[in-house]
Amino acid sequence: MCMNEKTNQAFGVFLGLQLMGGITASAQMPAVKFQSAQTQTALLELYTSEGCSSCPPAEKWLSQLQDSPRLWREFAPVAFHVDYWNYLGWQDVWSNAEFSERQRSFAQLWKSEDIYTPEFVLNGKEWHNWFSGKNGPQSNGEKAGVLTVTSTDTNHWQASFAPENPRDVAYEIHAALLAGGIVSEVKAGENKGRQLKHDFVVTHLVQAGMMMESGVANGKFTIETPPNDFGKTLALAAWVSRVGELDPVQTTGGWLFPPVKN
Repeated sequence: MCMNEKTNQAFGVFLGLQLMGGITASAQMPAVKFQSAQTQTALLELYTSEGCSSCPPAEKWLSQLQDSPRLWREFAPVAFHVDYWNYLGWQDVWSNAEFSERQRSFAQLWKSEDIYTPEFVLNGKEWHNWFSGKNGPQSNGEKAGVLTVTSTDTNHWQASFAPENPRDVAYEIHAALLAGGIVSEVKAGENKGRQLKHDFVVTHLVQAGMMMESGVANGKFTIETPPNDFGKTLALAAWVSRVGELDPVQTTGGWLFPPVKN
């Protein structure tokens, strides 16, 4: 059972994040706009791995949030696959050393010696109550300001953030492309012989600076929309933070290719 990182044994194998196959989203998508409310939308992060036998229940819980009425309005979920369990015999194709380092940075911020999977982080704080409800976390009601991201091709994005209390603060924009409906047949490691299903998997993560003008922070980012032959879901989550800080100030996001309802 994978719980704590084995620091001396972990190694940074990054196999590359790809969605292989067929349809090109950018050529078919109309203009897209995602916008938060004034109240804070939470960023819900899951740190997980296909090499961890404790992770499937957490991922199953995350997947059912697709049906939550709070999704994108009160929270945006992202699943970061870490790479430090790859040494157990199964190379998680979605894992990325960058995601493991993000989790370590949170641990350092909290003055914690260990990182583990599955771990949920809600608005920059460790969150243990994920199993208590099927609709995800509720809004804290805090007024943060309005974050808007727009694109005409789903690759090149404009971002603007009008904070609730404008002040002399530097912001940066972060964006994650999220793939879902993924099915993986695990042939080694702790989950050997299991069929794992994933949603909200971070395949690309980018960040960019923002310039403050007349009380509004503006920025641009590029995130390549990959081809997707399994034809399931694709979404974008975007959040702003103060420069040099991990905690999100405001979050927004939505579906590029939503789930197909039966």
